[in-house]
Amino acid sequence: MFPLSRMLEAFVKVGTLTVIDADGETHVFGGSRPGPAVTMRISDASLYRKLFFNPELHAGEAYMDARMTFPGSSLRDFLTLFSLNRQTLAGQPTQRLLRRISRGLKRFQQANSLGRARENVAHHYDLGNDFYRLFLDKGLFYSCAYFRDETDTLEAAQIAKCRLIAAKLALSPGQRVLDIGSGWGGLAIYLAQVAEVDVTGVTLSTEQHALATARAAEAGVAERVRFELRDYRTIDESFDRVVSVGMFEHVGVGHYPEFFARVNRLLAPDGVMLLHSIGKMSPPGTASPWLRKYIFPGAYSPALSEVFPAVEANGLWVTDLEFLRIHYAMTLRQWTDRFEANRAAVAAMYDERFCRMWEFYLISCEMMFRTGSQEVFHMQLTKRNTAAPIVRDYIVETQARYREIERERGIS
Repeated sequence: MFPLSRMLEAFVKVGTLTVIDADGETHVFGGSRPGPAVTMRISDASLYRKLFFNPELHAGEAYMDARMTFPGSSLRDFLTLFSLNRQTLAGQPTQRLLRRISRGLKRFQQANSLGRARENVAHHYDLGNDFYRLFLDKGLFYSCAYFRDETDTLEAAQIAKCRLIAAKLALSPGQRVLDIGSGWGGLAIYLAQVAEVDVTGVTLSTEQHALATARAAEAGVAERVRFELRDYRTIDESFDRVVSVGMFEHVGVGHYPEFFARVNRLLAPDGVMLLHSIGKMSPPGTASPWLRKYIFPGAYSPALSEVFPAVEANGLWVTDLEFLRIHYAMTLRQWTDRFEANRAAVAAMYDERFCRMWEFYLISCEMMFRTGSQEVFHMQLTKRNTAAPIVRDYIVETQARYREIERERGIS
């Protein structure tokens, strides 16, 4: 099983990994510290070299094709073991070299021109609204929820996220709001319902655009909420507030100056923006090659050290910054549970390989937030240092007020 066996000897420091190779022979790799005990079967001998040179890419592909299975264990068990031993893998010379090469190619991997951005969005978000209904909450929020309590339902946690964002926008009735990457319209509809603002949402997904428009009409806010199928870079109007949730991850490092320059142009002089994005607490790196190839082409979760220079260069104030850490791990766990409960329906829509691909995506991402370096940040931006309140009390107070409005108007 060389050279994979050599790598696994150095890799497993926590827990135990038992590997049944393509010839049926058993190999045990045990760490010095207690942890999960996982059994993995490899049915394809070519994986010995592939997993050695690029484990992040080929482990996902091998699971998708059922060339790597876990008898008596599960994918979650394996990815938990992997995440607990992640640092020892990162320190191996071959992996350090691969990361150095990948970092050199990062700007090409994340090229998001107007045409490419639309293609990248269609790859993931146009899979079909019926598919996403199988595992998202009823509001179809496809971003990190905000769990005020670990027992919160996914629906309650997603509304709490909207409430928190709305409070940080410091809204007043009648203001014009731009929602960049508006998804299925849930946040735009919420803002119109609780704050009586006028919202323009932009998306590059045809599936999302059609459903968001229908949902605004169904919610009775079509006169306040409209959605456009266009790139944010083509907008030249001025807005009192700008919000973007879960879209910045698709911008690409090379486009950060362009993004924040456009935000500066879009914001009115006393405007406020709230940016909700995945980031990392570690230094700059690269996106997972498997995730980039199969799930989110062109996507990347930045280190804050990559974001601040572009903010500073475009004359914007960072007036508030908050980090949601384990919240996305909890969100992903609920998505996974719902996905598994509807797995047969997903297989009927697509096939078994698609199901395994999405299982690998959802669980591996959960581990990135639970034991890895991923987190979510809320960055409030203004053009003037007096545009937002100078004491954070308003965020708590406004959330309490919106909670009452939700009760009165039956928003849940």
